[in-house]
Amino acid sequence: MSTNGYPPTPAGPPGATMDGGLWDASAIERARPKPRYWLHALLLLLTLVTTTVVGAGLAHSFAESRPFDFDTDLLGYVQMWHDPFYLLDGLPFSLTLLGILLAHEMGHYLAARYYQVDATLPFFIPAPTLIGTLGAFIRIRSAILSKRILFDIGIAGPLAGFALLVWPLAAGMSLSKVVPGIATRGELIFGTPLIVRLFEWILFPGAGVADIYLHPVARAAWVGVLATALNLLPIGQLDGGHILYAFLGERTRILSRVFILLLVLMGFFFAWSWIFWAAVLFFFGMRHPVIVDPSPVGSTRTRLAVLALLVLLLSFIPAPIRTAGL
Repeated sequence: MSTNGYPPTPAGPPGATMDGGLWDASAIERARPKPRYWLHALLLLLTLVTTTVVGAGLAHSFAESRPFDFDTDLLGYVQMWHDPFYLLDGLPFSLTLLGILLAHEMGHYLAARYYQVDATLPFFIPAPTLIGTLGAFIRIRSAILSKRILFDIGIAGPLAGFALLVWPLAAGMSLSKVVPGIATRGELIFGTPLIVRLFEWILFPGAGVADIYLHPVARAAWVGVLATALNLLPIGQLDGGHILYAFLGERTRILSRVFILLLVLMGFFFAWSWIFWAAVLFFFGMRHPVIVDPSPVGSTRTRLAVLALLVLLLSFIPAPIRTAGL
């Protein structure tokens, strides 16, 4: 999941001086931390490994028309040392997923650079999870004083990621197949967002949701869809929270708490994981930059906000992952 750290107030670097009301550019440049390209590359490489292990498990399960077994496929971390070629089958999943996550984060990064906002390159987070990663994020290291700039940086990520994922989703759905009852055979049941269901209606008319087995490329796009929906939730430091803040300002703080409560309620009615996300966002994602900018965002950005809402509706899954029988 993408997160962005926005400093609440503009602070000059140590030893910097004011020149005509502005911080001296040379002092700011000297104080700016040097990019740690090796760290970005290392995290990306490790995330490629962890997502490829998951992808290999997905590919083998798909080829054998059996449900994905996460516990069994964790053995891929052992098997890759004995047979590195085992991982080749996982590359379609991992490269698709990393491409979608990278598009999302680079959308934020390039928008920030366009406005000369200091931002890092993406940090990927490798982890032995169901998807092989905890997502990616960039760090914003300078203040954002304009609602328009905040809006543009916030919306650029999900729109870029969603625009890219549509193509592998279409390709992956065309490679998917019908296996009666496949969705209910395993221990985990994956929800179906509206955009995935639209492709299923087109490519597999008459087939039930539980009968369609997604190809690993389509599953990677599914993860991208889920990540897009999570980031567009109108809460705190999520992209959706920044978009909402650009329109409503400080009132967003109250609305964020209302949406947190809604997530808790969804946890009881749809999937317990929403309670986890509600807790994480409440304790770590509620802080927001203070922006003193009375100018409206304008009609063009209002239309983009409506587009972001449409993307959220197409991507949102009330129960993304649940255990069988619940």
